[in-house]
Amino acid sequence: MNKNIISVSVMCSDLMNLGADIDTLRECGVDWLHVDVMDAHFVPNLTFGPDFIKAMHARTDQPLDIHLMVTDPELVMERFELRAGDILSVHVELGRDFGELSRRVRSLGCKFGLAVNPETPVEALEPHCGLFDTVTLMLVHPGYAGATMVEGIMEKVGQTRRWLDSKGLADVMISVDGSVSAERAAYMAGLGAGIFVGGTAGIYRKGMDLRETIPTFRKAITL
Repeated sequence: MNKNIISVSVMCSDLMNLGADIDTLRECGVDWLHVDVMDAHFVPNLTFGPDFIKAMHARTDQPLDIHLMVTDPELVMERFELRAGDILSVHVELGRDFGELSRRVRSLGCKFGLAVNPETPVEALEPHCGLFDTVTLMLVHPGYAGATMVEGIMEKVGQTRRWLDSKGLADVMISVDGSVSAERAAYMAGLGAGIFVGGTAGIYRKGMDLRETIPTFRKAITL
């Protein structure tokens, strides 16, 4: 069996009881904790910042899957320390050379990822081949929890897997983010996704306990 990765979006948790949620997530076998950092410039929302990441590092030793939806990743990174095993992703839409940032992240024992918005073709990754360990495909327009999945976007997973393989990047994992239910996750696992960001559609479901939703989600992505 292939054990795919569940990365739970803490933005969707009960933030007043996040510590208890973190304990439950670990007990239920969640792999990573997904932290969305937004600057109200790159996306129209403002969320967690460096101090929150520091607090998460102090609270848990689970890997943090840090998604920077910001215009200046280096400025944000100056204010916290990555920990070995963390994952840090920035957006390919920034339209820049990611070489130095990738080397810095990897030198710390972390993975470096590039995120791709729904309207951005996977070919936008071409100039950066060899720099990234993961590709995050945004299935919604980023900025808010609970957004609606873009129609037909799941097929981009298979397109991306084929494109990566054609470039000799078979080891690069595809992460899917946005409105990922257990049923959709199962379909995308078959297309080649390996990391599943769970939020309100798959993990924090109304009327259901984490001890119910996480095993259901795990079963869906186990091939």
